[in-house]
Amino acid sequence: MSRPANPVTLPLAEYAPKHFLLAVTDGVATVTLNRPERKNPLTFESYRELTDLFRACAFDDTVKAVVVSGAGGNFSSGGDVFEIIGPLVKMDTKGLTAFTRMTGDLVKAMRACPQPIVAAVEGICAGAGAIIAMASDMRLAATGAKVAFLFNKVGLAGCDMGACAILPRIIGQSRASELLYTGRFMTAEEGERWGFFSRVVASDQVLPQALALAREVAQGPSFANTMTKRMLAMEWAMSVEEAIEAEAVAQALCMTTVDFERAFEAFSNKARPVFQGN
Repeated sequence: MSRPANPVTLPLAEYAPKHFLLAVTDGVATVTLNRPERKNPLTFESYRELTDLFRACAFDDTVKAVVVSGAGGNFSSGGDVFEIIGPLVKMDTKGLTAFTRMTGDLVKAMRACPQPIVAAVEGICAGAGAIIAMASDMRLAATGAKVAFLFNKVGLAGCDMGACAILPRIIGQSRASELLYTGRFMTAEEGERWGFFSRVVASDQVLPQALALAREVAQGPSFANTMTKRMLAMEWAMSVEEAIEAEAVAQALCMTTVDFERAFEAFSNKARPVFQGN
């Protein structure tokens, strides 16, 4: 499982991925998992390329937000049974550990990605697909979408790719435990009620609404949005007192930006501010 050199080139608007689709419009990068005939499973190669893409986002200031979706009416069925799970049963401990660290690197890259990430979930969203949705900053669901952390169903622990750390923070310890111990599907309506999804919309509206949300974020102060994402992650490990102090420093830094001045000038002139990310 040797890792090739980072294949992602900048700007992302000109990059053509090998293992998924990518389009950049109005500051929003749309990533589409594109193996619809198999419900968009992941492979060793797509894990690596997705990881590299999210890391590259930090170096492209023209991208302000990211949307992740799946082609053909499904989000992702998770790791490909024949291209991933089959080879895994033949690996030794060293190879398996390299694989599990590689998959975890995708979640690390998504969390480190400065841009907010919106997941547009429809149809099946299972296994590693559910993890990608979980690792996104915001999630919208289509009616009929189903999410399952299936690791238990294949004889593995639910503690995969950060699930035991992140999922309870989204939906609570008891509900996360139920999903991770049973591997059952969570419906879109349950997901909205539990806080996993922001809202449930018609199937033909989930991607348009995810893009609209991403565009709204992209039109905001991108430096400040990045700071918000950083603090949301960092404050998990802080006391309330430490978090308040960290936020004071972060907010003071945001007050040094030109975007802050732009907002004041626009407010003074009863106009809408046009943020430029500096």
